[in-house]
Amino acid sequence: MSSILLVTSSPRGETSRSTKVARELADALAAGGKAVVRRDLGANPLPHIDAVFTSAIRKPVESRSEAEAAAAVLSDVLVDELLAADTVVIATGLINFNIYSTLKSWIDHVARSGKTFRYTQNGPEGLATGKKVYLVVASDGIYSQGPATAMNHAIPYLRTILAFLGMTDVEVVQVEGLAFGEEAVDKAMADVQERISELARAA
Repeated sequence: MSSILLVTSSPRGETSRSTKVARELADALAAGGKAVVRRDLGANPLPHIDAVFTSAIRKPVESRSEAEAAAAVLSDVLVDELLAADTVVIATGLINFNIYSTLKSWIDHVARSGKTFRYTQNGPEGLATGKKVYLVVASDGIYSQGPATAMNHAIPYLRTILAFLGMTDVEVVQVEGLAFGEEAVDKAMADVQERISELARAA
């Protein structure tokens, strides 16, 4: 059965615009009968990688210590979730011009040599291929155009790491201007509802 992996990362819970929009997008994409696997990194943050983890992923499974094996288990689950999905929806707010640290930790856990990418004689090759990815990025300011465009490091970074892992079919949904008052928020949410409808029809 086809599945959608929904990865949300905001610490703001039910008040998060990125989470709200990403959930609505995932539900719209799932209307054709796809299952949705939800990974809420805001509610359940992942541990930052440490020396035990980095040692574990460089060893064959049978050579890992008990501590190393335990450190790799969660990462293995996250990798399996990603590889099993044919559609991925990733949501983040723009904070300090980049993604939430919760989402960066998820990336650190799923970017695994030999699992989601590998090095070849011709350079690195992504292994998480054949997926459609949707990025939902919410921001108080306007970063899709104008003088602040170059300050948005979230979308370029996410496109780069996704491509490295083999995911190059990426759509971006930006929810912008959320600090400019109630009217601006209403307009932003109305615009994004139209975008969700367009994406669902095209899927």
